[in-house]
Amino acid sequence: MKRLLSIFAFITVCLGASAQVGELRNNVAIGVNGGYNLSSVDFSPTIKQGLQPGYTGGFTLRYTTEKYFSLICAAQLEVNFAQRGWNEFIDDGSNNAYSRTTNYIEIPFFAHIGWGKEDRGMQFFVNAGPQIGLFLNDNEYYGFTEEYPWNPNKRPNNIIQQYGKEIENKLEYGITGGLGMELKTGVGNFIIEGRYFFGLSDMYGNSKADPFGRSANTTITGKITYLIDILK
Repeated sequence: MKRLLSIFAFITVCLGASAQVGELRNNVAIGVNGGYNLSSVDFSPTIKQGLQPGYTGGFTLRYTTEKYFSLICAAQLEVNFAQRGWNEFIDDGSNNAYSRTTNYIEIPFFAHIGWGKEDRGMQFFVNAGPQIGLFLNDNEYYGFTEEYPWNPNKRPNNIIQQYGKEIENKLEYGITGGLGMELKTGVGNFIIEGRYFFGLSDMYGNSKADPFGRSANTTITGKITYLIDILK
């Protein structure tokens, strides 16, 4: 939580400081976004994992406040549906498989810094800021056959408490950031971006009596966005 508050303070200070010396802007753009997630969960004790695929999409609002030398400064807010989860790598000879898809409503708030063409042409940018999420529901997949029945007792690290365990903490928070390119045209702005989300909160309880000391989401996202300027 201290890290999250520090990020909020950093964004507020940066935007406030630059607004005092930059060329003021009052531009508002809205649009839609969609993309693909590759997720895992940072467990302690460790669970071997691959990346769990999923989809994400939602709405984007961006408010450009100023141009500071060659930098274009803005604040960006999104409301997205996001599929996350984890996909276990089970190598105990059981031929079992397990994955879980977790669905969230996520709300990232970015400090958006761009450089390049302000009107028509290409612009590069960096996004960084805090993100909160609300857990909606999940789906578990158990992979086994009649020949190789489900047998979690063979797990070499004996970590089996996650199977069937409900998500206990519905609200999550973390930090997210990304790099991207934006093509500004007369019919709207077309954006390609790569992001990384690092969860600071845990899905499960993390007291000494709980099985996991950490259980936080991490996600790599590839995303496209289309924005229309409604105030410029």
